[in-house]
Amino acid sequence: MAFKKLLASLGAGGASVETVLTEVNVVPGGVVQGEVRIQGGSVNQNIEGLSVGLQARVEVEGQDSEYKQDIEFTKMSLGGAFELQAGAVHAVPFGLEIPWETPVTTIDGQTLRGMNIGVTTELSIARAVDSTDLDPINVHPLPAQKAILDAFIQLGFRFKSADMERGHIRGTRQKLPFYQEIEFFPPQQYRGINQVELSFVADEHTMDVVLEMDKKPGLFSEGSDTFRSFQVGLNDFQGTDWAAYLNQWLSEVGSKRNWF
Repeated sequence: MAFKKLLASLGAGGASVETVLTEVNVVPGGVVQGEVRIQGGSVNQNIEGLSVGLQARVEVEGQDSEYKQDIEFTKMSLGGAFELQAGAVHAVPFGLEIPWETPVTTIDGQTLRGMNIGVTTELSIARAVDSTDLDPINVHPLPAQKAILDAFIQLGFRFKSADMERGHIRGTRQKLPFYQEIEFFPPQQYRGINQVELSFVADEHTMDVVLEMDKKPGLFSEGSDTFRSFQVGLNDFQGTDWAAYLNQWLSEVGSKRNWF
């Protein structure tokens, strides 16, 4: 029996954990529901703790290189210590809140490439920690976010890519240690622009919308970026023609700088 306990502490014949999500489609500010199922191994084991969280794989820019880093940006404990009997099944339901700043991973049913966000599960056993694989979730835009995204599509912009970057956007309500950028190719009428990058930073009432225009470099000039940020209420966005709003700003900035 002592040898079995030793093997269990090393992961052989010990408890295993599986997380099952009730619904993988969520929105910022919502809740992802699920259940953690712990299967007892060949011997009784002391479970010191169980937790679930949300994790994102983000880009980190160093001085001379870029690399990916997994960041857990929210975590919830699912009860205290207990003894798991050999062969027993212990199921724990949970509801994990999705932070309002959580990046969007799915738009109109299309998954954005490179957006890796999911639920992590951590089982703490005496002298060992068993972390499961990431259980992906699909984060859909809030109605106010969807209105801005639809405005870009209405103007003829095409989706280019999306990424999550470690760092903070100045002047916003950002609390998470990373942010999302959604990049668009412009239509012909904005021919002087290389791309437009869009970021949302939301809380339960309002979101900051941050736009960055990247000018195409000319033969005798370098490219340049122009920023704009504005606030949109999550519940009072319907009264604005966002396509007209964005077009006016893009046109004003472009004409002032003779981009088009």
